[in-house]
Amino acid sequence: MKELKNEFEATDGVEFPGEVYVEELLKPIFNDQKQYLFEAMFKINKAHTTMLTEQGILTKDECNKVFEGLNLVEGLDRSDLLYTEEFEDLFFLVESKIGNHIGDELAGKMHIAKSRNDMGEAMYRIVLRNYLEQTIDNAEKLNQVILYQAEQHIESIMPAHTHTQPAQPTTFGHYLVAIYDNLSRDIERLKQAYKTVNQSPMGAAAITTTGFPINRERMADLLEFDGLIENSYDAIGTGDYLIEAAQELISLMTNMGRWIQEFLRMSSKEVGLLQVSNAYVQVSSIMPQKRNPVSVEHSRAIASSAAAEGMAVLHMIHNTPYGDINDTEDDLQPHLYGGYQKANRVIKLMRAVILTLNFNKERAHQQAKENMITITELADVLARDYGVPFRKAHKKASTIAKRANEEKKELYQIPLSKVNEWLGNVQLENNDWESIIDPKQFVERRKVTGGTNSKVVLDMIQRRKR
Repeated sequence: MKELKNEFEATDGVEFPGEVYVEELLKPIFNDQKQYLFEAMFKINKAHTTMLTEQGILTKDECNKVFEGLNLVEGLDRSDLLYTEEFEDLFFLVESKIGNHIGDELAGKMHIAKSRNDMGEAMYRIVLRNYLEQTIDNAEKLNQVILYQAEQHIESIMPAHTHTQPAQPTTFGHYLVAIYDNLSRDIERLKQAYKTVNQSPMGAAAITTTGFPINRERMADLLEFDGLIENSYDAIGTGDYLIEAAQELISLMTNMGRWIQEFLRMSSKEVGLLQVSNAYVQVSSIMPQKRNPVSVEHSRAIASSAAAEGMAVLHMIHNTPYGDINDTEDDLQPHLYGGYQKANRVIKLMRAVILTLNFNKERAHQQAKENMITITELADVLARDYGVPFRKAHKKASTIAKRANEEKKELYQIPLSKVNEWLGNVQLENNDWESIIDPKQFVERRKVTGGTNSKVVLDMIQRRKR
């Protein structure tokens, strides 16, 4: 084993950084920093230099020279910035590049009262808030489309399901308003996550602030943060902004994934309620009759992947020390960024699908007449209009359902005379039976707040528009 160790050290090295450490850690982290944090890094350096100058810590001449160096390096082709063992990460490489233009001493002054700790936390928050802004904007655009389609279908009757079984008639519009409200709550949670994320840690330095007379509030203003994380230990040690952003990513994608799955079911040939636009289906390589709604299928898979990225963040933070720790930094951040990138792909895809889909009203109405899903109304009519105690009315309705099932008939296929024979001492009027078997009557009679009645649904839509 000693020979194996010696042989390994001969190629990997015995001084920092070892070859494996470079290839498996430093290079990947450097590339992630270059991809995600480059703009935020320069934004912070410029703001910090401005603040130091305003506080009299740097002279105006020094400030101008630092900005000159910052602008020159910021304008470099990022593909030319490559990891070298001379520099541990992008932070030090940028400082060195600036130093090449303005001198190492002045380049070093740029970091007075600033640490990689508070700078790192600020960079993560700046990048994450941008993803949250994009997601909020795209989610609101999706919700507008959902509400638009809901308004087109306030009278498009279809079966609602409970426990995956046909339950009662509803409308596609009523169903879509439910999805709209669900997504609206996620949008509010995204906005709350944005508020939590968009707070400045700058000036906390390593973890205890600094002896220099800096202005932390001015830094928050220059970096367009909504406020300041006052306690410097909290500014460096907290991970709750990551947890909240991850939790909302999980919530958004889990909630969307549930109705995306239903859209897939409704798009199947057997169900046949939704037809996805030709722009978003693919044909089979061997079966020419196929119209595969792969846009919806991919959305379901990507939503699951995005939620998994959020779960990874929670697991990586769990049981980590309360302070500056790598677990919440370079290895974790790409999970959040990648998760929100995936979430936005899902949202954009489903916006396109929903805006352009067709709903089969005739087939949906026929399905709403089947499986005896209007029979709740029989129990209601018996209790409301014939004075039958509700529990007895429910039992009589259950008897009708069993008898119809035994005869393998739908309710609308059974004559009133047969129904009255089964009911016994209660005899229905013809117009009552006709309303009981009519899914349209079922839907329109539910006029209470939040119900399926077309005017009630339209009122919900109009209030949400306002």
